[in-house]
Amino acid sequence: MHTPAPIGRTPAAADAPPAVVHLLGGTRRSIRLLGLIGMALACAPLVVRSEFHLTFMTLALYSTLLGSAWNILGGFGGQYSFGHAVFFGLGAYTGAILQVHAGLPAWTGLLAGSAIGGAAGAALGAISFRYGLRGSYFALVTLAMAEVFRIIANSVPFTGAGVGMMIELRSGPADLQFESRQGYYYFALALALVALAVSSWVRHSRFGAALAAVRDNEDAARALGIDATRIKVAATALSGSLMAAGGVFYLQYFHYIDPMLVFGPAVSVEALLGPIVGGLGTVLGPLIGAFALALVSQVATQALGQAPALSMALYGVILIVMVTFLPRGLGRLRLRRGRHA
Repeated sequence: MHTPAPIGRTPAAADAPPAVVHLLGGTRRSIRLLGLIGMALACAPLVVRSEFHLTFMTLALYSTLLGSAWNILGGFGGQYSFGHAVFFGLGAYTGAILQVHAGLPAWTGLLAGSAIGGAAGAALGAISFRYGLRGSYFALVTLAMAEVFRIIANSVPFTGAGVGMMIELRSGPADLQFESRQGYYYFALALALVALAVSSWVRHSRFGAALAAVRDNEDAARALGIDATRIKVAATALSGSLMAAGGVFYLQYFHYIDPMLVFGPAVSVEALLGPIVGGLGTVLGPLIGAFALALVSQVATQALGQAPALSMALYGVILIVMVTFLPRGLGRLRLRRGRHA
């Protein structure tokens, strides 16, 4: 005799395996939460009139994008990268070259830069993981690749060499440049929400489950039939694509890039620090970490002034404190307290 489906569940959901139902439920909850966060952040410029505070929030959302990109590979995949600036720089220079030398609109640079960042991630992942590089070895390879591309960009003429590249000011949505701070805020918000949505998909998808299995025990995952190399290459490509989009945003926001700015270690540190502070392997960890770091950095700047290398020294101290005392991040701490309440 056929048992009717429980009230509130469709027959398809009732007949689905428990794991699938769990994934579907988690995805819906995550989408609702991201929708609420997106609506709240979209309404922020209606309340926040100060350009200073709007700039603060814009840069925090930009850091959220970078952190989410790194978190897909480092947090969900457990493959720590110290050279994510390589994807960031490729995206920035792709956009700049297409605008300056080819005269194409900025949105083509965003699409092409993201595609090239993804392709570079796939290539780097394929080379690294095919030869079994893990842990510190993979981290050092990414760091070396960022330095290689910095040297190349510093040497060839079409990148402006050490002088860098400056794009022409063309205000308008098609050129991804805006006369007001609100335009850049919504541009950063759109990119950050896309990155958070991708992270949510990774978190609740079968791909994400396979990626987590590889992170926790790669040998056991291979024994279960998971193609660990393919999964890690796909995660690196996805991470690289989002990171390259961050490079295009940086180009449009500041209108100038040079090899050290976009391929230097500061970019990689900013990308990895947000998820570590907010919570590795969580969807909202990069968002929490980005706003927390932006607030701390702003307070420190007002207290100590624009001292040379202040931000890098401050980030180093924060990283040591987080790894030592809060290794699970601020987001995980909040969840753990909630469960004990």
